[in-house]
This record gives sequence, structure tokens and C-alpha cells, in this order.
Amino acid sequence: MGMFSQSRLTYHRKLFLGLVIYSWLLVGCFALFQYHREKQFKAEEVNSRLQVLNEFIIAHLDSTGKVELPPCDIVGLRISVIDGNGKVIFDNSSDSLPKASHIDREEVIKAMQTGEGYTLRRHSESTGGTYFYSAKRGKGYLVRTAVPYSMTLDRLLTTDYAFLWFIALVTAGMCVIGFFVTRRVGKHIERLSAFAEKAERGERIVDIEPFPRDELGNISNHIVRLYAKLQQAIAERDREHRQAIREQQEKMRIKRQLTNNINHELKTPVASMQLCLETLIDHKELPVEKREDFINRCYAANKRLQSLLIDVSTLTRIEDGGESFAREALSVSDIVAEICDEYEELARNKGFEIRNKVTPVTINGNMSLLFSIFRNLIDNALAYSEGSLIEIRVLEETDHHVTLALADNGKGVAKEHLPRIFERFYRVDKGRSRLLGGTGLGLSIVKNAVHWHGGTIRAINREQGGLLFVFTLNKQP
Repeated sequence: MGMFSQSRLTYHRKLFLGLVIYSWLLVGCFALFQYHREKQFKAEEVNSRLQVLNEFIIAHLDSTGKVELPPCDIVGLRISVIDGNGKVIFDNSSDSLPKASHIDREEVIKAMQTGEGYTLRRHSESTGGTYFYSAKRGKGYLVRTAVPYSMTLDRLLTTDYAFLWFIALVTAGMCVIGFFVTRRVGKHIERLSAFAEKAERGERIVDIEPFPRDELGNISNHIVRLYAKLQQAIAERDREHRQAIREQQEKMRIKRQLTNNINHELKTPVASMQLCLETLIDHKELPVEKREDFINRCYAANKRLQSLLIDVSTLTRIEDGGESFAREALSVSDIVAEICDEYEELARNKGFEIRNKVTPVTINGNMSLLFSIFRNLIDNALAYSEGSLIEIRVLEETDHHVTLALADNGKGVAKEHLPRIFERFYRVDKGRSRLLGGTGLGLSIVKNAVHWHGGTIRAINREQGGLLFVFTLNKQP
């Protein structure tokens, strides 16, 4: 099979071989036609000369009744007179007349039918020579002249081969030109075939040399471009598939981590409630003050547990795609104003002032998520900043998004903690955070809620002290 595939002709050779065969067949047919046409022309020219002699003999025979040789320079001219039955009644080449009937001779048949005829070459039984015969019909008889088929006549009737040689040379030249033309097309086909084999194997094809600018080249270039687009689409599909797998794996990892963190965070309030309840059950004689203290501890632990479950539920809903959150046209300035009124008394009791400098801005978003963003940022500042001022303002507004900032004048966050403050359950001061009732999910909810609104958020330590949160919200979904 391998030897057979190696011995196969290339497309170029097949094309060139077909061109050569076609060219020479065409030339051969033309040469054959030209040969017979020229030979017939020369034979008719000899016949015309003999017919002139036949007419002279017939005219003299009709007028005198005798056969007279006309004046001519033809050596060995043979003259015969044949009656209507094909019998030779006169022949100048022999003393004895041929006895055989000549009615079946080709030139005689033609002369009987059309008035004249000739035979190019025939052997004479009576003389033993070869002649060119020309016959003409008279009144009840035929006159036939014949010329011996000598070297002179043979050369006269021979076709002129100069023209045929010229045609052969032109054809050979065309074959040479055709070789280079077919080689160019053949290389083109071979390149396209190699490309098709690589495409069939699914190989990536880049930086391929463009095909020539002709019809076949344009088709080839289109095929290459289509295959390149297909490769790109497949690569993009594979990339998106890998990305989806990575995202799915990351989601699973985050969920496992979140589950572990939740279990860990639930242990503290649950254990606290368990201890308080066991103490109350086992020591019913406890004073009223102690009993109220344990009940308050249970209540605080339960409240922290409730906050934790609410935050986990919110975070899970956002990370699962947020389809359960509806969008509507909302005034950010009205939401911020409402939250500032809500936190006014709490902030005053903690020695804080909240300054609302948000100008009227409308976005297409979700109210509960926007409340979560501002509430968690304010809660974070009130609980951990140790400052006295919280300020909210609009930094930039365009047709597509709005950039807001919430800053405090507290102590800020150490540099090593700053990149991680948006992680779930990450606490800068774990003991203090739990003591204040924080769940460790507030800033993570803020980050995911901002992302749900098509924006980003970052935290920066201010030079004059305090922490600055800068975040964007898209106006349209």
C-alpha cells in the first residue's frame, strides 16, 4: 500500500500529462486532416491537368474519329478509350488490348456517374506498372489518361511537411509553457491538500502563506480563513469550558470553605446558649440577677446566630447568580438618606457624626442589596474605626455608572490585613469582632452586592487617618 501511494502521480504531473496528451491528440488530428486535405488537393491538381488532355482527345476523336496524342511534356503518358460496356477499344501502351472489362474500375465508375473521375494509385495488370488514372466521359465512350507513378509524381503528391513540423514545434513550446503553468497550479493544489490533511487531524494552523490572487487562490484563502475562525471558536469554547470548570471548582471550594467557616462560627453562639441553658436548668436556685444575666447571654447569642444565618443566606443568594434579586429604578441618594436617618441616634450615642453628601443619583438596581452595602459599611465604621466621623459622597457620575465613597476618620487597617478584609469570616481583631457581635460576613456581602450591580470596590487607608471605601455601581444592568 505504501509503495502504491508513493508511485501515485502528483496532481501537477497528472494535469501536465493530460495537457500533453490533449495537445498532441489535437495536433495529430489536425495533421492527419491536413495531410489528407493536401494530398487530395494535389491529386485533384494532377487530375485537372489530365482532364485537359482528356477533353482534347475527346474533341479530336469526335471530329476526326481518330485518337491523336496531344502535345504535352508528360513522359510515359498512357491513353485508353473504353466503350460503354467497359471494353478497352484503344490503348497506346500495348499492341494487344486488354481483354478484361474495365467497367468495375474506380475511375470508370465515377466517370460513368458524374462525367469524370480519377484513381490515385493502382497497379495495371496489362503493363505491370503503377499509374495515376484520370477518366472523362464522351459520347458513348470514355477517354482515360494515366501517368506512371514515378519518383517525380510521388514527390508531387507528397504532403509538405514543413507546416506540420512548425505545428509540432509550436505544440512542444506550448507543452513547455504548460509545464510551468500546471506546476504552479499543482503546487497550489498540493498546498491545499496538505492544509486539508492538517485540518482533518485538527492541527492548529497559524501564519500560513496566502495563496495566489486568482479564483482558486481566493477559494483557498476563504477556506483557510473559515478554518482559522473555526479554530478560534473552538479555542474560545474550550477556554470558556475550562473557565467554567475552574469557576465551578472555585464555587465548590468556596462553598466547602463557607460551610466549614459557618460550622466554626456557629459553635460559639450555640455553645454559649447551651452553657447558659444548662446552668439555668441545673441551678434553679440561682439568684434572679444571675438568672437574668444568663438569659441575656442566651438572647445575645441567639441574636448573633440569627444575624449570621441572615448574612449567610444573603451571601449564598448573591453567589448563586442573584436571580432572586429583582431590578428596579432606585434613587441612591434617597436610600442613603434613609439609612443615615436610621443610624443617626446609634451614631450619636457612639460619638459619631454621619455626613450625607450624596447628590441625586438614579440606578437600575436592587433595594435590599443597596441597603446591605451602606448598612454594612456604616456598621463596620461604627464598630471598628474608633473615629468620630463618617462621610458619604459621590465622586463621579457618567451615563453608565456612578462612583461613590464612604470614609471615616478612624485608625484605619494595617497594610497586611487590607487585601483580605473582603474575605468571608476574615477578622482583623477576632476577639473584638466577636465581642461586638460581628459575623465576619459584612464586607464580603458588600463586595458581592457591588459586583451584582456590575461594579468594583476597594479599600484605601487615608493619609489623614481612617479608611476609605471607593465603589462603582452600573446605572444599567
